[in-house]
Amino acid sequence: QSWFPRLGRNLGLLLSWLQRAGVGSNRASGQKKKKGLLSIFADHCGFVTGQRLRRACQVGELYSNLYSERTRWTLVGNIWRRFQSNHAPTGKLVAALAGVFLWESEKIQDEEIRRCGLELEAMEAVKKLCTTSSNKAAYQESGWEVVVDKKDIKVWKRQISDTQLYEYRVLGSYNDVTPRQFFNVQLDTEYRKKWDSLVIKLEVVDRDANTGSEVVHWATHFPYPLYSRDYVYVRRYDVDVENNMMVLVSRAVQHPRVPETQEFVRVQSYQSKMVIRPHKSFDENGFDYLLTYSDDPQTVFPRYCVSWMVSSGMPDFLEKLHTAALRAKNLEVGIHDYTGVIKSRKSSESSRQPSQERLGAENTHTGGPGHIYA
Repeated sequence: QSWFPRLGRNLGLLLSWLQRAGVGSNRASGQKKKKGLLSIFADHCGFVTGQRLRRACQVGELYSNLYSERTRWTLVGNIWRRFQSNHAPTGKLVAALAGVFLWESEKIQDEEIRRCGLELEAMEAVKKLCTTSSNKAAYQESGWEVVVDKKDIKVWKRQISDTQLYEYRVLGSYNDVTPRQFFNVQLDTEYRKKWDSLVIKLEVVDRDANTGSEVVHWATHFPYPLYSRDYVYVRRYDVDVENNMMVLVSRAVQHPRVPETQEFVRVQSYQSKMVIRPHKSFDENGFDYLLTYSDDPQTVFPRYCVSWMVSSGMPDFLEKLHTAALRAKNLEVGIHDYTGVIKSRKSSESSRQPSQERLGAENTHTGGPGHIYA
């Protein structure tokens, strides 16, 4: 409540300064009028602004007496979203100048999560395509080219339209680790710093309590002689108990808290979608996963070199991820249970505190990287 009077005093001082400036300018120019155009403008602004400010203060006092602080901020958020929808370019400009991240336009929507669920059907189709040579040929005609074809992992790539970049699709399965452990290992920031030696920096910089979306800043070593890269991306994860699947979605964004620096090369184009389906349940060994991934590492190497690095490095990375999940299964390390966070968030809209459920440790970690490979 105290910021309304301060705002009024500061605005009054500004208008008084404008008025004095107008009067001083007139005296210096030798004009006979006591008030110049600037002072008249200041008087007019002072009257109109003062009237609206008093009205705003009265409204603020009324709402502060009627509603709690949380409800007031919800009301302000709704007003801001209406303004943003009606004046989208202006809203983004104001947000950029104010250093504000627009969650409403940048967050991962429910529809994106739902579309990832449809990838389950594609997973079944891909499995069938791997059984006969005719189906393999048909799949290649759709633009997908086989890169890796092993028993437990298959990798395809497809050129993205109107670009020199590739999109990758990875289909794999594990039978010695649970879906919950594999899912949690991908999300735990502190644990990844231990098992991924390429990590330079990894932290959550912003969160949206309504959807559970998070903005993550991740810096990583690239193969010599390339400079290190950093990613700023929004990620959202969800567990669909009814349809027996887990979903992770990530894509690059710009965030005012993480400006570009000369220390890293910023990756501007990045997207990752992971769908995990248990063979039985989330806590029993065995699951299939489908990963669809693309990014632009901004290298000067020919695209076939980049394609080779990605296609050869991706299976190695996934095996490291698998090994880390096995360590979590054997209780060698403690990791945060993100499925518990989702259950807690869905079960109570009023309480959004993270679940304290653990897999073998007492202290919780904050959220971490939502993508699998970059």
